[in-house]
Amino acid sequence: MNILRMALLSFLRDWRAGEMRLVSVAIIIAVTSLTSVSFFTDRVKQATETQASELLAADLVLESRRPIPEAIINAADASDLIRTNITTMRSMVVAGNIIQMAELKAVEPGYPIRGELRVSENLFSEEIMTAEIPAPGTVWVDNRLFQILGISIGSTVQVGESEFNVSKIITYEPDRGGDMFNIAPRLLMNLADLPATGLILPASRVEYRLLLGGDISSIRKFRRTVRSGGGLRVQGIRDARPELRSALVRAEQFLGLAVLVSIALAGLAVAMSSQQYVIRHFDNCAILRCVGAEQKTIVRIYVLQLCILSIASSLIGCGLGYLAQSMLSNMLSGMTNATLPPASWFPVLYGMFAGFVTVMGFSLPQILRLREVSPLRVLRRDLTPLPLSGLTCYGTAILALALLTPWQSGNFILTAYSFLGMLLTAVLLTIGALILIRFLNHYRTKIGFTFRFGISNIVRRANLSVAQILGIGLGVMVMLLLTLVRTDLLDSWRNRLPEGTPNYFLINIQQDDVSRLTSYLETENSTPANLYPMIRARLVRINDLEVDPQNFQTQEARRWARREYNLTWSADLPAANTIRQGLWWDPSVITQHEFSLEQQFASELGVNLGDTMTFLVAGSEVNGTITSLREVDWDSFNANFFVVASPGMLNNLPASFVTSFYLESENKDLIIDLVKTFPSVTVFDVDALITEVRKIMDQVISTVEFVFGFTIIAGIVVLLAALQTTHHERTYESALLSSIGASRKQIRYGLIMEFLLIGLIAGFLAAFSATLVELLLAKYVFNMDIIINFMIWLYAPLLCACIIIFAGLIGTWRVLHTPPIIALR
Repeated sequence: MNILRMALLSFLRDWRAGEMRLVSVAIIIAVTSLTSVSFFTDRVKQATETQASELLAADLVLESRRPIPEAIINAADASDLIRTNITTMRSMVVAGNIIQMAELKAVEPGYPIRGELRVSENLFSEEIMTAEIPAPGTVWVDNRLFQILGISIGSTVQVGESEFNVSKIITYEPDRGGDMFNIAPRLLMNLADLPATGLILPASRVEYRLLLGGDISSIRKFRRTVRSGGGLRVQGIRDARPELRSALVRAEQFLGLAVLVSIALAGLAVAMSSQQYVIRHFDNCAILRCVGAEQKTIVRIYVLQLCILSIASSLIGCGLGYLAQSMLSNMLSGMTNATLPPASWFPVLYGMFAGFVTVMGFSLPQILRLREVSPLRVLRRDLTPLPLSGLTCYGTAILALALLTPWQSGNFILTAYSFLGMLLTAVLLTIGALILIRFLNHYRTKIGFTFRFGISNIVRRANLSVAQILGIGLGVMVMLLLTLVRTDLLDSWRNRLPEGTPNYFLINIQQDDVSRLTSYLETENSTPANLYPMIRARLVRINDLEVDPQNFQTQEARRWARREYNLTWSADLPAANTIRQGLWWDPSVITQHEFSLEQQFASELGVNLGDTMTFLVAGSEVNGTITSLREVDWDSFNANFFVVASPGMLNNLPASFVTSFYLESENKDLIIDLVKTFPSVTVFDVDALITEVRKIMDQVISTVEFVFGFTIIAGIVVLLAALQTTHHERTYESALLSSIGASRKQIRYGLIMEFLLIGLIAGFLAAFSATLVELLLAKYVFNMDIIINFMIWLYAPLLCACIIIFAGLIGTWRVLHTPPIIALR
């Protein structure tokens, strides 16, 4: 208790003296950045788990691209299970002169089995829970579709070949609670009305669902009799939730790793501030040793001070993190369909843990030096404990980050790569800074006093200068990288789409409408359209071996083995396709069934030229030999396929057609007339989809930039910490220069020159690193060529210089106003 009391009194004294404030600020930044992300992701997780029993609107769901077999329905009835059917698809909805793609859901009485459906009578009335579904001849729309179409209750909308009255607004669907990110709005209709719309045709892209409910034992018994496969997917709550969380997990990992950069920089600031704090307490420890204090007692006192500091600062950081997460939620508003519940207390515990680990990991090596202070220091001020080895200091810091990294990212493989990447970036920045500092050293004797003074300060304190460059350079590099990715890469992608790139897709075109639609487009549209046949098929055998998803090594390959494909046939090589292996068939001499595969698709499945593939199409098996592999330019926005068959293989099978075409913005009224003329055709407005995707991307990028803003602040704190560690030296140097005739103006200009050079070096290295990472992303992630933006090499150094000069002058204000006589004494 005496040691605790002494530690508390010492902490209060040092706090009033301002010696621990910078350490506290660094901890607050680290904990704030961490808890802001943790609070937000915790709220989304809670929303997911709270709605777990309603995610499917049932206890079990069977999904298929074809109608659910009667045998399965009879088996469900025999098991005394409650059942109801749902059919979903995408189609265009027309209201007056406005057309909008929507997610159609056709339901029958009994929906939903679990959860509740809520509606409202108009935009301003309260929502009510209902056990009903839309009456025949009526539809319910969600608020988004209601506003896009500009309609009111009672208005008429056209869906396919039928017209419906809008009777209610959907405010909540239980089985849509997991749809975190959505593009198309919802339209709910009665299943009995669906046939009259004319939308269900051979090869239409329709999903059939059978919702089942019952007691646990009956559900388990029924599930054992029905297995996924053959185009049928069996989905329960435990199956749905991992897929539901996949987008959230990716975002959480990305933001979590962004937080680690802030923690690493804050830790560096803690280490630098602690070093100066320890040096200033050598005399205190020497006096304590003289009055009989043991080495372990001294260590305990200062470790307790660190504990008090970490608890107090972490609590403040948790409070600020809670406020910051509300800003994150606002940035992502409109992307989620559910109201997020309040955050739990777990992020607070995690923030406290992170604050404690950061303080101990980066400060403890310095504190341990205090036990080596000799009592003779009260007589001989030159007796200073030897600094700890670099292995001890850096090893402890790396261990601290390693403790936090798996918690934050949740993926150990991703953790390893990201952790090594962060260390490599820091090493490159350090080496680059040392090289540039050595280069400056050759020219300091050839320039005037102001420049010589600034360069000498950098060279004389090379290690601290490197730390400043590392901190601010890493923070600015990350911000530059985000800017480059959002501008250069996205602009490059847009520039790859030349004038006339297709901006509309038409699917579900039936054989009877092909010639009529072709003539219609050629008459009304200046750009002729190419129509491709499309047949739904499932891969059943490769080289006479049955396809079993579990036999494939990667998750992507297993996904390909389970799903259905769109097959087409063509005599000519489609546009935007390039043969990489094998030969394209000659239509005049085709003697066998041949397939041409997209090369990445073939690689995932592990097939090569000469292998045979068998597909199940409408109950019939079709097999052929792989004779070519293609590279497909998916960004061309043409109708592209993974598998193309030679002519004659699929001609006798039921098929729909697909096409893409370009339409001038001033001719978009043509789409409304097209939908009315061909109501069974589904139109995809690619421009609208791209606009929505860009909106989502902008929101996500804004949240990432918000989190990386803590990185910039942490970098500035590193700079202030570095300035604090040299405060005594700067004060003495300024006093000495003043005593030999240097004016305050000359000293100030010398400091500005020092900060300017550090800023220019940090900015140059940040621009170099950001450009290098951008090139790697463009080549290995986005698969596109970009033009290097050299302007960033001008803006980045100037930005860093302004930041460092501003922060540096604030930190050295007292130095410039300290009387020389006080410093020299």
